[in-house]
Amino acid sequence: MRATSFAKKLAAVASACALVSAVALTGCASGTSANSSSSASSSSAAAQSDVELQVYAANSLQKAMPEAMDLYTEQTGVKFADAQYKASGELNEMLGGGGHADLLITASKGTMDTAVDKGYVDEGTRTDMYANELVIVSKKGSGLQDVTLQQIADGTYTVCVGDDSVPAGNYAAQSLSTVGAYQPAADEAGKTGKDISGKDGTYVGITPATDSSVGNVCQKAASGEVDVAIVYSSDAYRFDVEIVGIIPDSTHKAIVYPGAVTADSENAEEAQKFIEWCITDPDAQKIWNEWGFQLAQD
Repeated sequence: MRATSFAKKLAAVASACALVSAVALTGCASGTSANSSSSASSSSAAAQSDVELQVYAANSLQKAMPEAMDLYTEQTGVKFADAQYKASGELNEMLGGGGHADLLITASKGTMDTAVDKGYVDEGTRTDMYANELVIVSKKGSGLQDVTLQQIADGTYTVCVGDDSVPAGNYAAQSLSTVGAYQPAADEAGKTGKDISGKDGTYVGITPATDSSVGNVCQKAASGEVDVAIVYSSDAYRFDVEIVGIIPDSTHKAIVYPGAVTADSENAEEAQKFIEWCITDPDAQKIWNEWGFQLAQD
């Protein structure tokens, strides 16, 4: 009886030990799995933190884009080199002259077409990102309101516009052509508005001040150097001006900001992800809206 009882106790102890061992092994296996998962996650985050994107963007994005990039870095760990904000045509010249970028965002389809034709960007990544409006602005407190294209054409107000090397200048020329204040190039004779390029023509009856930077155009109105300027609605958020007139969309080509990954980007996949994030992330949308931009797809 005693032997049998002792044997039973030994068996019970052995069974308990086996159970403890099994649990311990399972725990070790789970720990190993968890550690592997954590290690993989940390590795992924580290990999992203090693990525640095170089952005070339149109001047009018100079206030909104840094906020967006800071938010993206906070969310993903991806960093950004010192972004270059220039006139869209100048950005293309920089790329053609050997400048390096991972992402190009221009202020017109035409300048992106040039980038595609020159082989500066990967056409397959091209995406229409933002839309804008063309407006008439003056310095704050000017007392002006409801200023029209016709009044500008009549010489009622002095005006500044972008020159024909920048999209803002092309849009302004297109709009002023509809009231006879701009004559298009010879190969576009008889056409006006969105049917012309706004390049290589001449102003008629007015001599507007011009500049290759839409920011400088806006500042001339802000300082009172001219009565009004024709700029993007987003510029009213960047400078000390007020909108005193809205230019009808029907008078110029649609103002669209296309973005594309550059052909020689070493971070093409991450650059593409950033484009997608810019037009899909709700927090990113708040930034664009605060600076006067809308999604091109809206």
